[in-house]
Amino acid sequence: MKAADFAYRRPADLAGALAILSAEEGDIAPLAGGQSLMPMMNFRIAQPTMLLDLADVAELRGVTAGPDGLRIGAMTRYVQLAADPLVTQGAPLIGLALPHIAHAAIRNRGTIGGSVALADPAAEMPALLLAMAARIELVSLSGRRVVAADDFFLGLYETARAPDELVAAIHIPADASRRRVGFYELARRHGDYAMAGVALTAGGATGQPLASPRIAFFGLSDRAVRATGAEAALKDAQPAGDTLGAAVDSLSALPINGDLHAPPDVKLKLAGVVLRRALAGM
Repeated sequence: MKAADFAYRRPADLAGALAILSAEEGDIAPLAGGQSLMPMMNFRIAQPTMLLDLADVAELRGVTAGPDGLRIGAMTRYVQLAADPLVTQGAPLIGLALPHIAHAAIRNRGTIGGSVALADPAAEMPALLLAMAARIELVSLSGRRVVAADDFFLGLYETARAPDELVAAIHIPADASRRRVGFYELARRHGDYAMAGVALTAGGATGQPLASPRIAFFGLSDRAVRATGAEAALKDAQPAGDTLGAAVDSLSALPINGDLHAPPDVKLKLAGVVLRRALAGM
């Protein structure tokens, strides 16, 4: 199939992009990498009236480190994240998960901001941000605001981003570099969207009880979701025996949806599998 007709604009800078978002009417879709948006348009799942191509907006690219942690520009591509020591050292969970995100050709073009703004429930990046307590920086002509990942993902392809805003950057807290990390996903083929996956971080040294764990699942619901029951079961405990069993049992409280891959009861079983395996790898 082919996409419905649309207008196309490619601003040279951030100011130009925001001016278009503010002035133009209709459904404007920012184009950050296009690896998800373009197929959705070709299948006419998405039918924007205009594509706003951000490829030339240099202000949205790059990674910087500061006392509060990392700031990752929204137009930074996955392949650039994988090669940047600031990311692999400052956000080791991202480094652990990147090889599982789609395929190499897609990682060459896909961007972190594009994935975050789309909020696909089976994508890895929203769950990674939840597990790291990351924040999303939004920008418009009215100014900038920062939204916690816990408050950003609202539903199926729904986020807290307003129509006149762009995702400008992702902020990773400084303590993300010091926390233990775990990640595991089950997919029909490596690189496909996950049937079920989990990302988690926790304080404490290897072999010690988990301190303040944050556990986020993807591929189960209409969005990436925190497993607060499992976090409570594992807090200040070793992930083994009755404690691990209680954490797995708590997953039944998650809002799990069936899909083309599996019904809800199978998804729940897979959630327990990926949690056990991610914890075993920490």
